[in-house]
Amino acid sequence: MSQDRKNTRKKDLYISSIQPTNDCITNRAGLLLFASYLRSTQLILIMGIMFSFMRKNKKGVPVVDMLVQLLCFFMDGTSPHLTSFDELKKDNSYAPLIGCNPEYLASSHAVKRFFGAFPYQDVLFRHLLQKIFLWRLKINQPAVIELGIDSMVLNNDDALQREGVEPTYKKVKGFHPVQMNWGRYFVDAVFRVGSDHSNHGHTVGKMICAIVAKIRKEYKADVPIIIRMDSGFYDQKLFKICEFLNVGYIVGGRLYNNVKKAAKESKSWFKFKSSNNKEIWEYTEFMCKQKKWDIPRRTIYSRLILRDRQFVIPGLINTDCSIITNIGIGGEIDNLLRQAGAENLFLAHDILGNYHKRGNDELANRAIKDFGEEKLPFKNFYSNAAWYFFMLISNNMFESFKTDVSPSVIATTVYATTFRRRLIDTAAKIVRYGRKLIMKVPVACFHRLKFDLLFERSSNVAVMLC
Repeated sequence: MSQDRKNTRKKDLYISSIQPTNDCITNRAGLLLFASYLRSTQLILIMGIMFSFMRKNKKGVPVVDMLVQLLCFFMDGTSPHLTSFDELKKDNSYAPLIGCNPEYLASSHAVKRFFGAFPYQDVLFRHLLQKIFLWRLKINQPAVIELGIDSMVLNNDDALQREGVEPTYKKVKGFHPVQMNWGRYFVDAVFRVGSDHSNHGHTVGKMICAIVAKIRKEYKADVPIIIRMDSGFYDQKLFKICEFLNVGYIVGGRLYNNVKKAAKESKSWFKFKSSNNKEIWEYTEFMCKQKKWDIPRRTIYSRLILRDRQFVIPGLINTDCSIITNIGIGGEIDNLLRQAGAENLFLAHDILGNYHKRGNDELANRAIKDFGEEKLPFKNFYSNAAWYFFMLISNNMFESFKTDVSPSVIATTVYATTFRRRLIDTAAKIVRYGRKLIMKVPVACFHRLKFDLLFERSSNVAVMLC
């Protein structure tokens, strides 16, 4: 009986009802840091100048305010639907959170009109991606620049009447952009219809020429550049472009009969262990020339012999792989690597290990799909292209934000979903005190996430020069 009376006395500790409040409360406190970071880097200023032509008159949302809302919308990631802008417009805490005038909060219809009036200016978007890449390049100062080129399928199989949504090689309908990445940063991209194959047209060749010229002009003229590509880019035209530009390439090859024959006749085989020691490969190398090639090229042939401590029966599963490269055969790229102290890349063992880094390049595709959304919202191809490029730009700024602002709180390797749950989705109250807007965060979150330190960092970062 005494125990029952004790429980009765504790009923006042339970919540008995829920009531609304007019207090300015937000559940996205971390978004303040990202918005502050965007302004500190001057990205918004740069984009505002580049896209100033989008505003034909003084009516509607200013371009700068629209850009801030779009980038923060991608960073928020609560919902991929355009109708979310209508919900945010009704939220009295959202405007002060991202530093916008409440009158200039965009509705879903305003966003549709903005993208509907967007001409296909992929040159401007690609210029922005390259500017962010060069900005990070100058901060990190790498001795060797390793880039990856790959295509990515955006699955829009259930979309109705989407211009450019066509069958892809992955047996779904969608878009098939080709992208160049540096780690998780996207350096360049071309938005394409789904039926375009990986090496369609002259897109990749022009992409390589443009980025190599910018790196050597704005970063270092003698920096060695290595480009990794899968077998979808097995093309002598690309090889000759890289050789002409003195750029190293490591490309997945095709297992033609002459390649298999040369590997079979080789007597020198060596072992290669994966980084986690779960797989063991054996490899050999030789010079090989296809019928339409002008010259023979260095070929490294490898086959898997051990997986998870179990031997792999040759021929039972397709684990053989060939790699084509121009590294280590006496070209100008060898001199550049030697000057940079990277002579180890001449070895077939290290070239094979470098090609296995393509797994990390694939993580960039996984990261952007986790950050954004595969299903694009518009029916018009050019509108979807603009939305796609905004997603890439937002992703690049998210990656740089993790590096510059929050590495002491959250690991830089986490994906967007984890980052949002840990930092962005934090409750706070916004109050006006002494003619200033102040955001108040619960004490536990304030100390755990070091909000004062993060806010200081987000306000003082390396400026992205115009």
